[in-house]
Amino acid sequence: MEPSKQKIRLAVVSPTLDKSLGTERIVVEWITKLSSDFEVHIYSQHVEDVDLSQITWHRVPKLPGPHLFNFLWWFAANQLYRACDRRFRGSVYDLVYSPGINCFDADAISVHIIFAEYVWKGKLDMEFRKHSIWTWPRLLHRRLYYRLVISLERHVYTRSDIPLILIARKTATDLERFYGRRDDFPVLYLGLDHATYNPARRAALREQARSELALSEGRFALLLVGNDWRNKGVPVLLEAMTQLRELDIDLLVVSREDPAPVRGMAREKGLAEQVRILPPRKDVEFYYAAADTYAGPSLGDTFALPPAEAMACGLPVIVSSANGTSEIITHGVDGLILDNSVDATALAKMIRGLYEDKKFARKLGERAAETARQYTWERNGRELAVIFENIVARKARLAAQPVTEDP
Repeated sequence: MEPSKQKIRLAVVSPTLDKSLGTERIVVEWITKLSSDFEVHIYSQHVEDVDLSQITWHRVPKLPGPHLFNFLWWFAANQLYRACDRRFRGSVYDLVYSPGINCFDADAISVHIIFAEYVWKGKLDMEFRKHSIWTWPRLLHRRLYYRLVISLERHVYTRSDIPLILIARKTATDLERFYGRRDDFPVLYLGLDHATYNPARRAALREQARSELALSEGRFALLLVGNDWRNKGVPVLLEAMTQLRELDIDLLVVSREDPAPVRGMAREKGLAEQVRILPPRKDVEFYYAAADTYAGPSLGDTFALPPAEAMACGLPVIVSSANGTSEIITHGVDGLILDNSVDATALAKMIRGLYEDKKFARKLGERAAETARQYTWERNGRELAVIFENIVARKARLAAQPVTEDP
């Protein structure tokens, strides 16, 4: 009888793991889909939606107060807690994995956003003169936080000995531009839960969803899901809608952010009755069922899940070329790609085309569902397992090499 294969001991370092969040949800899906060859340990301050009978959680306390202070504490504390476990419990890990910058000793990092690129492109409004003096403390806090994170990115991402895992090819360009990394990075296009997101479920939910949202049969509903409304493209969507006033179109923006700025912009453009800000819900497929088109003209997204989920539901989708999701779309075949994220006229033309040509919109949605079907969390788990196994094997080879002393 062959001896059983020893499991790889994996430490996952992330302050929060929760399926209601973006990056955190991805990590939960990835680690729960890893093969039985991994023994997974989580170092985190907050964990939800994880089967803790299969995965061990090492709780790191959260520091009350501003996010910046807690982040500084977290960055030091997760390394301290792992060092204590190693010293007093003999907890030695074959591989330390971090989504983003959470520690200096990660063996593998998945890159979900590059903050230097985010700030450089002006996706974050941090100009003091544009805001009330009462908001300045929050703006200062935000500036300091982003400056710290960018400094950490510069320290970590420039190290060629740390393997990076991407979720879109476009990130490789940003890594080269800001940090000089030119590696052949592995890319894992994100998986989808096809039991939840599929055309049949969308059809079954559609009548109830539109009724609850008071969408009459003749109204055409555009949908956008996501926080950070500036970056997600709400301003250009509103501008595009001003060019479509004669059409029966409503815009549904699902976001946990303060709705006041978007409502103010809508009023200024005479669109107050056509724009609704809706709260996030666990069953986001409810919104996909109510919608006729998903519109995501973001200024930049590494890989946004909502448009991919909408595709899986059979919705026609518009995304900008600045969104990594565009890498799985063929323009005019299974989706529409807006070349310039701020081109409201081009966006309005795409929306009008879907509004007026129902046959084309239906075909686009059908092909979108076919494309999305090939991307699964199980596939991500298999790909990630291979990447991790290769890193562990490389570490073992390096450790086995004889140490040469300088003469």
